[in-house]
Amino acid sequence: MHKHKKIKAVLMAGGFGTRIQPLTNSIPKPMLPVMNIPMMEHILNKLKRSGIDDIVILLYFKPEVIQEHFGDGRDWGVCITYVLPDNDYGTAGAVAQAREHLDTTFMIVSGDLVTDFDFEEIIAFHEAKRSALTITLTPVEDPLQFGVVITDAEGKIERFLEKPSWGEVFSDTINTGIYLIEPEILEYIPNNSAYDFSKDLFPQLMEEGITLWGCSVEGYLRDVGNPVSYREVHRDIFEGKVLYDLPGVCRHKEGLTLCLKEGVKLPASVQRHGMVVVGEDTIIAENAILENCVIGDGCVIGEGTFLKDCVIWDRVQVGEHCVLENTVLCNDTVVGKETTMLHGAVVAEFCHIEEAVKVIRDVTIWPHKTVEKKAIVSSNIVWGELYKSSLFHKGKVIGSANVELTGEMAVKIAEAFGTILQEGSTVFVSRDYHPSSRMLKRFVPGGLLSTGINCVDIQAVPGNIMCHELFKNDDIAAGIHIRHSVSHINKTEIVFFTHEGMLIDTNLSKSIERIFFREQFRRVNPRRVGKILPASDMKLAYKCDVRAFISKEHFVDAKIKIAANMLHGMVSDIYPALLDTLGIDNIMINDYVSERKLEQITSKNQVEAKRELSDIVKALGLSVGIMFYPNGQRLDIVDDQGRILGREKVLMALLYMLHLHDTKTYKVYLPAWAPDIMDDKFTDIVIERGRLMGKKTEYLGQFDLVADVDAHYAFTEFGYHSDAVYASLKILEFMTLHKVTFSKLLEEIEDFYYCALSLPCPANLKGRVMRLFMEEAKGYEVSYVDGIKITFAPHEWVLMIPDDHEDVVHLYIQAKEKRRGEALERMYMQKIKHWIEETL
Repeated sequence: MHKHKKIKAVLMAGGFGTRIQPLTNSIPKPMLPVMNIPMMEHILNKLKRSGIDDIVILLYFKPEVIQEHFGDGRDWGVCITYVLPDNDYGTAGAVAQAREHLDTTFMIVSGDLVTDFDFEEIIAFHEAKRSALTITLTPVEDPLQFGVVITDAEGKIERFLEKPSWGEVFSDTINTGIYLIEPEILEYIPNNSAYDFSKDLFPQLMEEGITLWGCSVEGYLRDVGNPVSYREVHRDIFEGKVLYDLPGVCRHKEGLTLCLKEGVKLPASVQRHGMVVVGEDTIIAENAILENCVIGDGCVIGEGTFLKDCVIWDRVQVGEHCVLENTVLCNDTVVGKETTMLHGAVVAEFCHIEEAVKVIRDVTIWPHKTVEKKAIVSSNIVWGELYKSSLFHKGKVIGSANVELTGEMAVKIAEAFGTILQEGSTVFVSRDYHPSSRMLKRFVPGGLLSTGINCVDIQAVPGNIMCHELFKNDDIAAGIHIRHSVSHINKTEIVFFTHEGMLIDTNLSKSIERIFFREQFRRVNPRRVGKILPASDMKLAYKCDVRAFISKEHFVDAKIKIAANMLHGMVSDIYPALLDTLGIDNIMINDYVSERKLEQITSKNQVEAKRELSDIVKALGLSVGIMFYPNGQRLDIVDDQGRILGREKVLMALLYMLHLHDTKTYKVYLPAWAPDIMDDKFTDIVIERGRLMGKKTEYLGQFDLVADVDAHYAFTEFGYHSDAVYASLKILEFMTLHKVTFSKLLEEIEDFYYCALSLPCPANLKGRVMRLFMEEAKGYEVSYVDGIKITFAPHEWVLMIPDDHEDVVHLYIQAKEKRRGEALERMYMQKIKHWIEETL
């Protein structure tokens, strides 16, 4: 390589490897073997071949493992300097700890990446641009674990966002974490402070007018972040998708790549297919069949054993006539004869799998476990496919009770949640009336108590009531509510709330997940175990609080009469009593609790229930019809003419009611995808739009109403949580105060087109689809508040948000005219379909 000046490298090797447990049980993530070579050694060799031989390694977690392996670097022809920060200072802050060694241009590379990028190409770009800081960019299928970046045609960086949620993704071009930096940039990084490249340094440099350059490169990149990706990176190497260093002497012949360490010999009867790598002092017995597998040092593979797509570490013994596929066996594990693992497994170190064991699903077996002879192992779902990458979906853990959500798992989730709370705190625990909820709730208190957390056992109450109690009670640290899922048939949800009664955010969810997957639970001294505390009558308290905020006088002589379909939900025994207390005439439908009926609620019979409500409102000339969803957090409206109103129309009508107030200016917070067609007319209310998830109560407290277009309404005087019961009474109060009906309000609202669609999109294509969608925005106003919003004209826009968990993208369209809206809908549906199909 031609160099103008010496370049050094900084290898980042301090990560904990939490998500890839239990592979990192005793070794740091950069030292995980890939093709029998530690990942970091592969990176170090690439640096050496690129002309970089002066390397600083930043350590933190299990530093001695890395130091013992590499020493001073002379065996690799490099000079290594180790820096061990005394605290976690973040990415940039950690590099700043090595500033005394960085007196020239230096490249920063993560030690736990698998890549075949051409480092010389990146260096040449950096020098050609005379860049102070160059970020290496590449397109990937899943950008969530990286920072998303946009550059101009020259390569100047215009916008970036670190580790976005799908709702924030605007491209599939990502920050690889490989940087070239001039030493003067270190002056912008404070000493001994937590400071991150993407979150802190890059924005600061851009604010000060320093150009950041993005070098786009092609090639393979994988952050080996969990056991699934660990197996996939090996599969990619087996299939030739990545150029990777292979150990030993390699021979290539007729579709076979065979790499053997010196002195290793395979019997002639051993069948070899694809790529086979065998380490030093390993013995392969007669008649074994090896297909796309890597076997470490000092292993023994029994006679007649079949290995396919397997990664076997050092000193592993596999008995005779075993059949293993897609399996990882870590150091010093023993697998008895005639064992079968046909669906994959990750078996951690020092495990003993006795003979004739059958693993019938893809499981993870943690260190030092023994599986008895002839046992049948099905997946413990804690480590199974559903929860390998994450537990939480918008503050909830969702799964099939006793299949995915077992009692054991409920205990561990509760232990993880209790561990993040201060010892001695108190938590509400409640449930709905479904048998699965009752069963799982029995396990949750035990997990909390073991971590020193007190538990108020509320038993069966609606979730909105528990949230209201959290909102008004400063002595309670959090809440857990277990309920049958209305949106996911045959699923149960464990829902977690903050002390303000709001769903926990992504950061808190990830903290719980880290503790859960690492099993680092706080186990307190028996004398400090938490207590079960009695619960007050929350239903009675709730009704009293509602009456304190909703005045009965408003309904005197109002002549308002409503119908309410309770869908057999838990608010059935609360709402009728509140209506009677307020003097509101009512007709109740399905206002009794039924476990059987609750299980049968589907989207189809929800539509039928609305039609039934519509018929009753029309036949009896009622003021309004309200349908409550079973958990008490959402509602739908039928107007006085019997029309089933779209949720966007209900929101518009509610905003109009607030606009009519002449004694108060209401402040409202809405999502970016809420209609804005009437914003110019609603002059007597203040509307702000943004992302809903992750907003703090300190911010939301300035608003009177927080709402969306999915029928969730939170009047913050009563709580920050969505509460359909309270919202419905506020709506009825507004109707009587202003003497209006929904039909009259809708006459005042301009006709407009609005639709919300969820379109199938494979997870690995979401980033690409978002990038292509963004490219459609050239020449138009673009917003990145939540997803990507393209505004073509006033009140005419298209917004796309990738779903955080499901393989769909959400498309929202608004237009002044139906024809234009339908044209946009067709156009973007076709575009998204084409963008996906041209890749598949």
